[in-house]
Amino acid sequence: MRTWHEIRRFPLAVRLLLVNQLGVNTGFYLLIPYLATHLTENLGLSAAVVGIVLGVRNLSQQGLFIIGGSASDRLGARGVIIAGCALRTLGFALFALGDGLAVLLAASVLSGLAGALFNPAVRAYLAQEAGERKAEAFALFNVFATTGALIGPLLGSALLLVDFRTSALTAAGIFAVLTVAQALVLPARKAEPSGGGVLGDWREVLGNRPFVAFALAMVGMFTLENQLYLLLPAGARDATGWDGAAGIVFLVGTVANLALQLRITRSLKARGDRGRWIAVGLAVMALAFLLPAFLAGVVPVLAGALLLYLGVMIAQPFVMELVPGFGRPELTGTYFGIFYVVSGVAAALGNTAVGWAMDRGEHGAGWLPWVCCACFGLVSALGVAWLRRLGALPASPSPEVPAPAGERSKV
Repeated sequence: MRTWHEIRRFPLAVRLLLVNQLGVNTGFYLLIPYLATHLTENLGLSAAVVGIVLGVRNLSQQGLFIIGGSASDRLGARGVIIAGCALRTLGFALFALGDGLAVLLAASVLSGLAGALFNPAVRAYLAQEAGERKAEAFALFNVFATTGALIGPLLGSALLLVDFRTSALTAAGIFAVLTVAQALVLPARKAEPSGGGVLGDWREVLGNRPFVAFALAMVGMFTLENQLYLLLPAGARDATGWDGAAGIVFLVGTVANLALQLRITRSLKARGDRGRWIAVGLAVMALAFLLPAFLAGVVPVLAGALLLYLGVMIAQPFVMELVPGFGRPELTGTYFGIFYVVSGVAAALGNTAVGWAMDRGEHGAGWLPWVCCACFGLVSALGVAWLRRLGALPASPSPEVPAPAGERSKV
């Protein structure tokens, strides 16, 4: 009830963006986890070609976040969000309707470009609309995103009992509905000119050393979050011998997220500056990997997953709240775009290291990938703590002063 009440306190545009993220993650995860299997088993493509198709999608998204962020600042976040969802609709529909390599590559480019457009634009729009309540808005954003990431694979596995085309068309339909809803509900906001060219904006953001250092420090958060889809499911399967054990990892995290995310954010927001809690969250994420490293069985894996989700719940809303604070409001989208490019590339390198450690772990060093992840998290936590000590992080907003009961009732 508290979560529902908090949602209702936000403007309609913010509420739509929360539901939008639920739909985005549901549509994405009901299709993408099963795409490689479709390409190999249904279409008979080689592993090399499958790697190209999937790699093009990742490259289109990760490499073009900066374009989406700049477009959000210059054209307005609303139009960029709508365009991104429309492109994702088209891209997923192409996966359903085409089986030639050219069509598959086009679908990959469109779906990746779509994510590059609407991901920074949504966060910029949310930051602007939420005002002083950014932390709570991003906490709820995390709740809806996590719920969608659980619903998507479950729905996708059910739809695959029919066929892949049904799954892809359903995903495309979800994005089509979101596109229409955004066009009808999201109010247009005039984009404030930054006073310079696009390249000048990029130079300004990349020349902001504290911001770049902070983005690099987030390599731990992004790398460890990705282990929810790599190392932790693999650990659950190894511990139980059951492929479905991976789903328990997501279920544990989603239930914890729904129950605790908003309470944690509201409680910590009133207790100290944001940098401290980001560092604490990263440290908790690191500790999550020590239990499975030295204790065998499914319980340590699930306990580790719960700790990882807890660390994300502590750190992520404050990370998203701080990003716009590094620069001018006119460049909020650009800051989010470059933040995701820098941290995404760094996290890709981190995931490569984890994959290497997993390969080595198969030869008698099963603890290695877990310890590797713990080190990533601890290094990131120390990096953020160092930036905080240097005073390089944006000042935390003052805690909200509760309004009198009569005033609260008017919200």
